Amino acid sequence: MARSIAAQALVPRFRRAAGATDDHVVVPEPPVALPPGRLLHVPGRGEFFVRDTGPAEGGTDAGTVLLLHGWMFAADLNWFTTYDDLHAAGYRVIAMDLRGHGRGLRTPEPFRLQDCADDAAAVLEALDAGPAIVVGYSLGGAVTQLVARHHPGIVTGIVLCATANDWSERRLRLLWSGMSGLRLLLGLSPEGIWRRVMVLMGEEGGRGTDWQAAELGRGSSVSIAEAGRELGRFDARPWNGSLTVPSAVVVTRDDTTVPPRKQHALAKSLGAPTFEAPGTHGAVTMLPESFNPVLLKALSTVAAAAERREAATA
Repeated sequence: MARSIAAQALVPRFRRAAGATDDHVVVPEPPVALPPGRLLHVPGRGEFFVRDTGPAEGGTDAGTVLLLHGWMFAADLNWFTTYDDLHAAGYRVIAMDLRGHGRGLRTPEPFRLQDCADDAAAVLEALDAGPAIVVGYSLGGAVTQLVARHHPGIVTGIVLCATANDWSERRLRLLWSGMSGLRLLLGLSPEGIWRRVMVLMGEEGGRGTDWQAAELGRGSSVSIAEAGRELGRFDARPWNGSLTVPSAVVVTRDDTTVPPRKQHALAKSLGAPTFEAPGTHGAVTMLPESFNPVLLKALSTVAAAAERREAATA
């Protein structure tokens, strides 16, 4: 499928948004207002692009949530439909671009999930925002498990969405390998190819498509290809059952990229409750009206478990 989409995306190349006229200038405006964003310097690690809503208004304070995005998608593309609902529920919402994704850190070092986990913990510490509930989507779920394993002091709990505890099955390895090849092709014409891919996937063009294509074009082709291969090697089964932080798993019910059985196996290995959301692997952005309430329930469950745990050890 990845190769088919890539071939169709290359010809014809889109130079303008669908329906644009010769005097129309494409401006990749985000479809919604986004939280304030900035570059955060973390001594010894580099600069990281972060979104930060700041504390919730009106005296409500549900705690801090750190959002970690999926493969190829930077924070905004993964979470732009989620920021407002979480902030309105009382959370301080922080999101960051992982290495090589979006505006994420560029480094000559090979991409490693563990480095991403160390980056996430360092960002929370630099913002003096921990401990936090860390929410990981797809690849971000693998990173989140590593954060919980190696930096438990910065984690209140974890919520894992549309993800698994291992990606070692042959079908999944082939999928990520093929998608890595697609991503390398994007170096030829990042925004034009991404716009074509999105039209093929059902987007109708216009401002939202322009913005999404432009955002997808920000990533480092080499880093993201390496990230796909790294994800194919990820296997937390030998150790994630020993994680001690409260956890929950949001299962994308109709997912064909990460099969629901893999998501349920992850929950079982953690002893974590599951919360089912309708939709495929892109449910977070395609069906936010149903995904966000499920995510909020999972967050509330993890927060309550963390409070009970703290009270028991006080």
